[in-house]
Amino acid sequence: MEYRIKKDELAQTLQAWDELLPGRGRIRLVACGGTALTLMGYKESTKDVDFLVPEEKEYERLIDFLTKAGYRPATSFGWKRGEETIVYDLYPGKKVYQTELLTSPLVRGGTRPWKKLKKIEVLILNPLDLIISKMFRGVEVDIQDSLLLLAKEKIDLEKLKERYRETAQHDISEAKVLRNLELLLKRLESSSA
Repeated sequence: MEYRIKKDELAQTLQAWDELLPGRGRIRLVACGGTALTLMGYKESTKDVDFLVPEEKEYERLIDFLTKAGYRPATSFGWKRGEETIVYDLYPGKKVYQTELLTSPLVRGGTRPWKKLKKIEVLILNPLDLIISKMFRGVEVDIQDSLLLLAKEKIDLEKLKERYRETAQHDISEAKVLRNLELLLKRLESSSA
């Protein structure tokens, strides 16, 4: 069975990081992917933890801390410690894996708050950019997660299409990601029929 992490387990890990993190100043983590849906209460758990760390200095400080705490690179963006099964994917800047967001998630409306600790603040990426970053990859679980967000959140579909197409103009696989949008819209239409 594949191990997954629940919201309360993630909160405990972040609390431990917060208590052990040296120095002053905060680190803002923006939950994306399945992590965001888990923190929003729409999914029970996630198989890995996805955070954007928009500010370079905060990202460097977090990586320095994790390295000293025994975490090692597990994938191109992923960090894990020893025999632990959970990988923490940490994306610097405004790029979720390979999807470059139009704006920093730290701009007004880019996130919603989840938890503010002494040194770590956890935010959740806005639903439009969540769907865009999921559908740019476009595998079945991303389609399901996007349909879930469309069902649970108040999303202006025209605004989503406009932002999606604008984001796609900056992607190397523009035609592919636009097909993914059409697939999502067809699935949305058939699920509401």
